[in-house]
Amino acid sequence: MRIAPLQLDPVVGDVQGNLARIVAAARTAAAQGADLAVTSELAICGYPPRDLVEREGFVERCEAAIASLAAQAPLPLLVGSPRRVGRRVRNAVAFLRSGCIEAWYDKRLLPTYDVFDEWRHFEPGAEPLVIELAGKRLGVLVCEDLWRADDAVGPGRYACDPVAECAARGVHAIVALSASPFRLGKHERQAGILQAAAARIGGTVVSVNQVGANDDLVFDGASALVGAHGTIAELPRFAESVEALELDGPARAVEPRDAQHDTFRALVAAIEGYLRKTGHSRALVGLSGGIDSAVVAALCVRALGSANVRGVMMPSRFSSAHSLSDARASAQALGMAEPDLLPIADAHALLAGSIGTVEALEGLADENLQSRLRGLTLMALSNATGAMVVSTGNKSELAVGYATLYGDMCGGIAPIGDLTKGQVYALARWMNDHHVRAGFARPPIPKGSITKPPSAELRPDQRDQDTLPPYDQLDAIVHGFVDLEQSPSSIARSTGLDEVMVRRWCLAIDRAQYKREQAGVVPKISMRAFGPGRRLPLAMRES
Repeated sequence: MRIAPLQLDPVVGDVQGNLARIVAAARTAAAQGADLAVTSELAICGYPPRDLVEREGFVERCEAAIASLAAQAPLPLLVGSPRRVGRRVRNAVAFLRSGCIEAWYDKRLLPTYDVFDEWRHFEPGAEPLVIELAGKRLGVLVCEDLWRADDAVGPGRYACDPVAECAARGVHAIVALSASPFRLGKHERQAGILQAAAARIGGTVVSVNQVGANDDLVFDGASALVGAHGTIAELPRFAESVEALELDGPARAVEPRDAQHDTFRALVAAIEGYLRKTGHSRALVGLSGGIDSAVVAALCVRALGSANVRGVMMPSRFSSAHSLSDARASAQALGMAEPDLLPIADAHALLAGSIGTVEALEGLADENLQSRLRGLTLMALSNATGAMVVSTGNKSELAVGYATLYGDMCGGIAPIGDLTKGQVYALARWMNDHHVRAGFARPPIPKGSITKPPSAELRPDQRDQDTLPPYDQLDAIVHGFVDLEQSPSSIARSTGLDEVMVRRWCLAIDRAQYKREQAGVVPKISMRAFGPGRRLPLAMRES
């Protein structure tokens, strides 16, 4: 028996466009001799649809598309779609065969943690589904039915065990439709879950995952056939793919995992997907000569092409000569056009003098004015050209508020907002060391951007460490407080850092929540990113 995962990149809400993609992919699968084609979870509307599910007529449009797909499908097909049962909506799978909707399966386990909020929109199903095809009995599951949160929050979250139900019904294989977002380190846990499920049924698990990026979530695909002894076959990661795979075929080589390569590809996918799906094709990046802007420019070039990324240098009277030379070197290494040079010194003097007639403008207020003039410049260029501003803030700085609202935080997407400063440096070095693998003609990050001390250059001889702890210490605090939700005392014990210092910066993280609520989209690649998966009050006080 040959099963073809349809590993596609749907656009959320584009029901007709997604229908056309599925039909084309199903025809490819049929031409390859597949007996069954399988989409990812909610493929007809894209995942996550969020509150679109509540919009009048949305579910009905999805159901109509499924009926149309049944009439067009050239082979039996399992396709993910919302459906209405009475007054409630379910996250469902339609089994299409011979021009008809032969059966429905409704997702049993609805995740409500991290970025997931499926109880908000769906009610759970109550019955398993086993289909018979080509002499095989196939159990049908949807995402969490298989993972049971074991890949994310650990065992014991659910009493229901859909895999056990499939095993009790004597299935030869489980087919699971998923939209499982990418996260560093999660694949290893999922691989173990798939292998264990295959052993429990004494057969094969077919996992079909979405690919591409939707808002803050990135999906790596990696759809796979997994047996009790490991992966039999895996589709390419971070790419659309359709391939008919032999259910009981011999194992073949699988691409080894590389955390830096996966990080790079995930962030490139996030940029490309967000701009394309919001109707943009060009990006604007403020080039400061620093590590963050150099890495973001490289990611944008890889996602959009060098001709579609415009660099802008906006020196102030405090900017160093190496800032401009490193910014130019970054653009040159990436094949970009010469960056625009738009100094802010005159505008700074004018505004500072004007505001100074009513209120003294010095210290942080004067520094933020410079940052906001840069944001103003980029947003004006964005309005004039239609290009999207891409912001360059990292997780460490966003965490403690070392970023200026309406200044360096301007932008539609913040690609490295889930990378700590240390991770940004590590990714930069990886891109230089593996530039051919990353798709660059030469190392894309200037050495000066990597080796010089980081500085916002908003006052004479400024260094980040004048204000912040050393980044290795700050990153450890951010990891403990944000990713692991540890208390300051626990962080101090586990890291050996001074507890008074840790408490100070944990308080800064909480106080900066209002800034992060106004930031661009932060693609999630860690266990705990800033965005929909981390919901904290803006006005709060811990006693």
